[in-house]
Amino acid sequence: MTLYLIGLGLYDEKDITLRGLEIVKKCDVVYLEYYTSVLGVDKAKLEELYGREVLVAPRDVVEKQAEELLIALAKDQDVALLVVGDVFGATTHADLLLRAKQADVPTKVIFNASIMNAIGITGLELYKFGKTTSIVFPDAGWYPNTPYDVIKNNKSLGLHTLCLLDIKVAEPSKEDLLKATPEALVKPQPPRFMKVSEALDVLMHLENTAVEKIISEDSLVVGVARLGQPDMKMVAGTIKEIKELDFGAPLHSLIIPGKLHHIEEEMLERIR
Repeated sequence: MTLYLIGLGLYDEKDITLRGLEIVKKCDVVYLEYYTSVLGVDKAKLEELYGREVLVAPRDVVEKQAEELLIALAKDQDVALLVVGDVFGATTHADLLLRAKQADVPTKVIFNASIMNAIGITGLELYKFGKTTSIVFPDAGWYPNTPYDVIKNNKSLGLHTLCLLDIKVAEPSKEDLLKATPEALVKPQPPRFMKVSEALDVLMHLENTAVEKIISEDSLVVGVARLGQPDMKMVAGTIKEIKELDFGAPLHSLIIPGKLHHIEEEMLERIR
């Protein structure tokens, strides 16, 4: 038996690959990982296409209860874990593969598109992106410096920075997670998504408290919403301009450009 990790792509139930769909249809148990990202449709759309039930797997199922809820099942059954975007868009899934190997459970990976390559639609060259970072909601007035440090280091090398914006998903109770059976379906609460404007507020707060300044309200940034969806929105402009825009429904992301090639400058002019 096998644990399959299957990328779903960026938008809806139709973005799964043909190979991924074939595997899902034959698996005994199908989980949808529900915390590193979300699709533009709910799981009912997936179930309609797959012709089977899809169980939601929030953070603790994948990170803390994987041995009981995923790997143990895959010793006797074919189990699929569906991941929005590409499987390796989050280090969580690499850790899951290592734990499956330790338990002598075979694994197979089906790749798909993710924000890490689709972000090239902005016109910024993929090979000029530096380290990707995440901007999270402040916690009781605490602002982690990590995204600011990543942007500073990337800018020092002339590289662009892709900022992934926070998703807050309500976690199930411990009692739910201890029900280590596929029938113990966890129904998550609606998540909270960070907006481009909120991410810029965080960065400007960090800028205002930093000793070495790297950005200002006149700095060029690119806001992106619903990448890969029919109503995708991309806008380039200064921080002051972008903060005033409504990017609409999630998911949002933010780019802090580094040194621009003249072709990149021309491409960004399309969305200024």
